[in-house]
Amino acid sequence: MSTLPLMFRKEGLVEKHQVEGIDPSDRYFNRAILVNRTASGYAAKVMYEALTVESGSHSTIAATVKELVDKLQAFGFTRMRTRANFKGTRYLAEKETWVEYADLP
Repeated sequence: MSTLPLMFRKEGLVEKHQVEGIDPSDRYFNRAILVNRTASGYAAKVMYEALTVESGSHSTIAATVKELVDKLQAFGFTRMRTRANFKGTRYLAEKETWVEYADLP
């Protein structure tokens, strides 16, 4: 196993973001988004009950998280917001600001 810190690995988990909002059943939810470095950028994954949603690969983490939110909204999730909670193994102590996403029309 590599001893390099997570942020310097060529591939693997680099950040964890928190996503919260309202699910299609009108219940509050809160889950972790796992952001991985891939050969072509970043990809993200979130699991909610039996649903697993994955993004494609993007050049920025923000674009990766946005695609994931867009996919969740297509399933009927609303009032969504995200923020980074971990960069590598460093906990950000909830200091990052929330990114709010407008609901689909």
